[in-house]
Amino acid sequence: MSDTAPITRAFVLAAGLGKRMRPITATVPKPLVEVAGRALLDHALDRAAEGGITEAVVNVHYLADLIEGHVRKRQTAPKIVLSDERDALLETGGGVKKALPLLGDHPFVVFNADSFWLEGPESNLGRLIAAWDPAAMDILLLVAPTATSLGYEGNGDFAMDSSGALERRGEREVAPFIYAGVAILKPGLFAETPEGAFSLNLLFDRAIATGRLHGLRLDGQWLHVGTPEAITAAEARVKSTAPTP
Repeated sequence: MSDTAPITRAFVLAAGLGKRMRPITATVPKPLVEVAGRALLDHALDRAAEGGITEAVVNVHYLADLIEGHVRKRQTAPKIVLSDERDALLETGGGVKKALPLLGDHPFVVFNADSFWLEGPESNLGRLIAAWDPAAMDILLLVAPTATSLGYEGNGDFAMDSSGALERRGEREVAPFIYAGVAILKPGLFAETPEGAFSLNLLFDRAIATGRLHGLRLDGQWLHVGTPEAITAAEARVKSTAPTP
């Protein structure tokens, strides 16, 4: 097995309950909420395809039938395989772990289904894959500047040094970067992890402890679509940056 194989597979986290997006998510799962005329899930899958991903595993739990029906109708790349979590919600880490047999032996990309950003001159996923260095890192995160991220009101997640290594934000501090919901991970990281539900933050913290959690700054603008109000703001930003015909 070689970690230098091309990264062509992705896992898309689409199983969550989307509580902060209520009342919309009472009847529509968050990945199918539309922004600028397309479901968030389609925006994520389109970004995946643009970055060279040929196969995506999408996990389902909440309103799973709706997501299943939606991806079945999708005609464009990537090819989609479903990971069924109807029996129990496994959180981010547990969801990926359940799907490992579908993801293979090489590093892969993990997307939050609501990862949404305006691109810079080139594909940010393409940049992330190009920056991946398995000798120096176990996990590589796409991170966005806290100060310029639309719809985000928290204190950020990480500080980043000149080599790209990440550290967690200290208590009562404001960190310059927020996790933009896209990561590259090695499958071997899941070897000693809990059964059932657990968060990917467990793996992030382990990688920090060994100096092997790295980040790449997003080129463009990250849009945090976490609430119904954020949809309107995100759509206005998309419209304001769209090229004039």
